[in-house]
Amino acid sequence: MPQAEAVDWDFPVTVGEVAMMGRYARIGFGRRPSADDRRRVAAALETVGMAGERNRQIGALSGGQRRRVFLARALAADPELYLLDEPVTGVDATTQEELMDVLEAEARAGKTVIASTHDLICAAQRFHQAAFLNGRVVATGPAEMVLDRQLLSDTYGGHVLILPGDGDRLVLDDAHHHDEAAGGERHFHDEGV
Repeated sequence: MPQAEAVDWDFPVTVGEVAMMGRYARIGFGRRPSADDRRRVAAALETVGMAGERNRQIGALSGGQRRRVFLARALAADPELYLLDEPVTGVDATTQEELMDVLEAEARAGKTVIASTHDLICAAQRFHQAAFLNGRVVATGPAEMVLDRQLLSDTYGGHVLILPGDGDRLVLDDAHHHDEAAGGERHFHDEGV
């Protein structure tokens, strides 16, 4: 699934045509989609809740709807392996849950799903294995480890804040974080906690 920035939303293509693109490798150059191809695309659009939008131009959709259509395109291809670049970034919580449900169903059906994400809670709850990457592989293991303070510090270069309160809370700071901690904040990398 592409990130939104890589798509020309003004290109005159419909939801159904985008989903059918998932079948192109199987259809072959210059050949028309078969009844089976059309059935698989219809099923994929139904799975992601976009069957009723089949004839709409892709650029007229919301961000969440676009994500659904690109997932339908991937489903229509019927791959053994899904490589997804932040598949649920920028969508509302309901859409995120529904798309993750679809991906979990694919995994249960024996497909391999590999996704990049910055959503650590989603990764901990929805995936079995995780890899921390930052120019290199920092660590790999069970998905629950994505909330490990030391691994977060090692991966994010120390941009981890611990906010005081009942049960300290972790916050990932952005790459342009401030040099001095605001009142009450502890920088993970400052204290070696």
